[in-house]
Amino acid sequence: MSFSPDEVERYARHLVLAEVGGPGQQKLKAATVLIVGAGGVGSPAALYLAAAGVGTLRIIDGDVVSLSNLQRQILFDTADIDRPKVEAAAGRLAAINPHVVVEALNHPLTVDNVAEVIAGADVVLDGTDDFATRHLVNAACVAAGVPLVSGALGRWTGQVGVFAGRPCYHCLVPESPPDAETCARVGVVGALAGVIGSMAALEAIKLITGAGDPLTGRLMLYDGLAATSRVVKVMADPACPVCASL
Repeated sequence: MSFSPDEVERYARHLVLAEVGGPGQQKLKAATVLIVGAGGVGSPAALYLAAAGVGTLRIIDGDVVSLSNLQRQILFDTADIDRPKVEAAAGRLAAINPHVVVEALNHPLTVDNVAEVIAGADVVLDGTDDFATRHLVNAACVAAGVPLVSGALGRWTGQVGVFAGRPCYHCLVPESPPDAETCARVGVVGALAGVIGSMAALEAIKLITGAGDPLTGRLMLYDGLAATSRVVKVMADPACPVCASL
């Protein structure tokens, strides 16, 4: 897979990185990343993955841009209000990098379509804020053998983890909390979305290129108020109904 002169200049800072170089950039160009949710986490992640040269970004979100999104969802601007998020995202990402193909899926992810949506993806990045969707994505990724990068945030804290086989996300969160805190309920500082979304994009890039040590089976916890972070190991549940048979 060759690069045009424009791509060589565009990705120059990657091409001189020993951990990426030409082979890693070719892997990025050949890769398909599915982003579930073009929200606080998915927005900055999409921007950085497009800029990095991921060949195909498949984005699924059935929502429209609202004014309250703009405090943290930097993929959109005021003129995008009331537009479908994936439609606005496709235009913005194409403007950033015309070499990236954006597949915009303007509908929710459901039990009926999740396998089809994930098919062909090399990495899935989930930035949704509801546990039902997170569990749906996790189960589909385990079934398809596709690594999952999961990002979440609220108030001043966020987390990023990578799940590839065992342990899976269900091992970490066996049941959806009955009173789960969403950003709409408890608030979130806008810049935190950039931190967590960028971390999620970085983990996806590491998985694709083979660079470094991804957070596979681990969870990074970031506290924006204290300016601290720590990484914890996720233990596999021997009775997990999703991944125990692997």
